[in-house]
Amino acid sequence: MFTKTPIAVVLGSALASFSWNAVAETDEAAVSIPNITVTADPLGNRTSDELILPVSVLSGDELDKNRASTLGETLDSIPGVANSDFGPGVGRPVIRGLQGSRVQILEDGLKTSDISGEGADHPVAIDGGRAEQIEVFRGPATLLYGSGAAGGVINVKTNRFNPEFGEDPSVDGELKYGTNGNDKQGRLGLELPVTDQLVLRADYGVRRSNDFDIDGFQERDQRRGDKDSLQNSDSDQDTVALSALYKGDWGYAGVGYSRWKTDFAVPEVFLREGEEEKERIRADYDRFDFHSEIYDPLPGFETARLKLSHTAYDQQEVGYAFHDGQFEKSEVETEFENDETDMRLEMVHQPIGLWQGVIGLQFNDRDFDAAGEGHSHGHGDGDGHGHGSEGFYVRPNETESWGLFVLEERLTDFGRLEFAARVDHVRSKPQTLAEERHIEIHDIGDFEQAADIGDQSFTPFSLSAGTIIDVDENHHLRFGLTRSERAPSPEQLYAFGEHAAARTVEIGNPDLDTERYTNFEVGFDRHAGEFRYNATVFYNRVNDYIFSSSLDDGSGQAAELSGNTVIRYQQDDAEFYGAEIGAVWDVIGGDIPVSLRFSGDHVRGKLQDGGDLPRMSPTRVGVGIDTSYRDWDLSVDYRRVFKQTKTAVAETDTDGYNELGFDLFWRPDNFAGGEVFLQGRNLLNEDG
Repeated sequence: MFTKTPIAVVLGSALASFSWNAVAETDEAAVSIPNITVTADPLGNRTSDELILPVSVLSGDELDKNRASTLGETLDSIPGVANSDFGPGVGRPVIRGLQGSRVQILEDGLKTSDISGEGADHPVAIDGGRAEQIEVFRGPATLLYGSGAAGGVINVKTNRFNPEFGEDPSVDGELKYGTNGNDKQGRLGLELPVTDQLVLRADYGVRRSNDFDIDGFQERDQRRGDKDSLQNSDSDQDTVALSALYKGDWGYAGVGYSRWKTDFAVPEVFLREGEEEKERIRADYDRFDFHSEIYDPLPGFETARLKLSHTAYDQQEVGYAFHDGQFEKSEVETEFENDETDMRLEMVHQPIGLWQGVIGLQFNDRDFDAAGEGHSHGHGDGDGHGHGSEGFYVRPNETESWGLFVLEERLTDFGRLEFAARVDHVRSKPQTLAEERHIEIHDIGDFEQAADIGDQSFTPFSLSAGTIIDVDENHHLRFGLTRSERAPSPEQLYAFGEHAAARTVEIGNPDLDTERYTNFEVGFDRHAGEFRYNATVFYNRVNDYIFSSSLDDGSGQAAELSGNTVIRYQQDDAEFYGAEIGAVWDVIGGDIPVSLRFSGDHVRGKLQDGGDLPRMSPTRVGVGIDTSYRDWDLSVDYRRVFKQTKTAVAETDTDGYNELGFDLFWRPDNFAGGEVFLQGRNLLNEDG
């Protein structure tokens, strides 16, 4: 159990583009939800207020306030979205209790193509510093983006392929320094118009941090060793992106290259006594993108959008061996390689009667390999030995998927109607081994994986229907019903060995079936006036839900093999239900305005037979206050995270805790759009 980082203060400054202008609203629009186009929406012209599926959009000042070193931490304040972290280097978003390969993370509408799906210690390969807008679809979005979006979609929109640009070069950037961990972050972006039709863009980001401070010892019941330090928690990250875009009356086309690289430590106690080991994760990718939008491409169609990316991703989990605190050797314990091609074509057709919509085609090819130490036939003491020349964590495999979808919308006298359908074909080809593999757990039994598993094929089919009812000019009522299916991920099918950095031995199941979701939700919002709110309740029934569960050693504790927790992927019927609310009340206007905010969320995940699902997000409520005076803006936020007692087999309960923070921004007019800010986090110095 790692304690939450205590008091953290961040000082920074941001330089906006020279051509950027701030406009203050003084009419009714100042107390209305902003009409921001959701770029991940296939129709391409709707705002979050016009979508039936609940969508939260972070942009502008709100994004600047919440921007953090990981994507999960950046989105943690959104109702229904939590952060699953594994030290300061990893923060993965959790949506309504679902995470990993059920939450599709996109950059400019295409997959990030990393391996953050099933590994709790795996980073999301994205630089949130260059995000201009982050869009979060809460709930099953399989109709939009396939099996990997059963829990939701997060799209990070950058400026790389924006066809709008000015005549003059512009520069924007940000510098941040955090007192906790000596955390230094910076970003610099350049836009260079070559002609009125051609623009070049470049972006570079960097982060350097040391071990973070905590209050007390690092682990539960720890009594010796370093105190007040989260040992082995330093992190480095570098990103660079280059792009070129050409536009004309016909549309636009852009190409880009980006490189992302990280090197971070996995927090663990280091006593400098006897034989010890530290774990580090090194990961990088090279990515190539092509984006194009064509107007009036074919008779009957208004717009065609084509997006294509190819990513070569590599990750190493390295163990550093020490004796009495002295370094002896290092070894790559697990290495992942993921070569992935992602393509998406959207064709927006002209209105057919009262209906307008889009048809789309999506293709993905993933070549995945995870070589590791592995475990096979074991002795009575629980130690395993591998059969075969190489160990592995996940059997090498290639997965190819095709998806065809259609979404149709109709405006009505009472609001709008929407229907969508999608069919996918997923084929996974695991590598055939020389012989079968075994894992024997003392006092539990022997597990085996056949040498030849054979190809796995799935054909998920999904349907959705929904409506928005205009109760009056200020209120909306939303209903949504989705019946969707999700194919198992390769990690869930083929894992069979040691995952070094996570300290687990994972056992997959090649006989897993598709998950089948039935999700119903109701939302009600007030989107104008001094008091605005948005509330949603949902129920999600999942047949054959796939989850990883720690094996019980017979005493209620998690079974271990050579000091690693043994977990197994299995299926059972499950259900999720909960509620989300966000509200803003503009209490005082004038020169020193004051607004109050409230947010809260709750999710309950359990098996149909009554058992609790693992790793469920706890209930949270929060309040905040915003005010400003001349060039200064101040926000103060308090949140209560409640204890979680609905835990799965071999999991421990978690205590509740309080979070208090503030954000102070100074934006003088003579800064040409720049700002200086001071942020404080966890001011109550609490553990979580």
